[in-house]
Amino acid sequence: MDSLFQSIEDWLKEVLVSGIMTNLSSAFDAVNQRVGEIAADVSQTPASFLPSVYSLIRNISENVILPIAGIILTFIACYELIQLVISHNNLANFETWIFWKWVFKTFVAVCLISNTFNITMAVFDVGQWVVQRSGSIITGSTAIDDSTLLSMQSTLQAMGVGELLGIYLQSFIVQVGIKILSVAIFVIINGRMIEIYLMTSMAPIPFATFGNREQSMMGMNYLKSLFALAFQGFLIMICVGIYAVLLTGVAFTSDIVGSLWSVMGFTVLLAFTLFKTGALAKSILHAH
Repeated sequence: MDSLFQSIEDWLKEVLVSGIMTNLSSAFDAVNQRVGEIAADVSQTPASFLPSVYSLIRNISENVILPIAGIILTFIACYELIQLVISHNNLANFETWIFWKWVFKTFVAVCLISNTFNITMAVFDVGQWVVQRSGSIITGSTAIDDSTLLSMQSTLQAMGVGELLGIYLQSFIVQVGIKILSVAIFVIINGRMIEIYLMTSMAPIPFATFGNREQSMMGMNYLKSLFALAFQGFLIMICVGIYAVLLTGVAFTSDIVGSLWSVMGFTVLLAFTLFKTGALAKSILHAH
């Protein structure tokens, strides 16, 4: 009879240990894959991330938005010319050099809207360079490897059925939570790139305002928003580096339950900080 109960207990332990390892492996694979993709996704420019979408956005911008920007630039140029003429004591003190000034400013404005995409892509090329350089410095690994899982399995096999049952339930909850968080991280990273595409699609309009000092605030704020999106990638890499450092302090073999919830908590923290990087970048560059 004792041998029968022992056999049942061993079978239950085997089933529970196998279930726990399956949950942990699934959870860690999900977070490892998603975090590992962050650096690769963030370091890409809009042209290389989704080339077909970039081509679509550029064609729409150049064929639909650019003519509207040309109309706005024409209005601003005429307004600027009127302001230059009447600013000298209502024509009482008229100087002909102001026409050369107006021609130069209009020429610069036309060059800006004609090369809008080249300028915007230059901003993101700078951001890509910063992300790549920071990625080479952030060398901490965020991956939980197979050796860690094997150590956890040996620890689990020494536990009783009651402890294993509790860990199994907790590991299932952590698995579901981490998968949800990995989806949230995917949405945050890819949502940033969609925001970039939306921003660049209307780029000619704010660029058309640089011909007038009063209206150029729109263009200046647009440029600051572009730099904020570009340098948001740098802040994302900083978040990943901090996440890697935090994971190195987790003792997976000695305290499995604490380790599970630590990984869960650090992943929640990572998703929250990634969500805040956009607002933080805009706050630093005073973009709104």
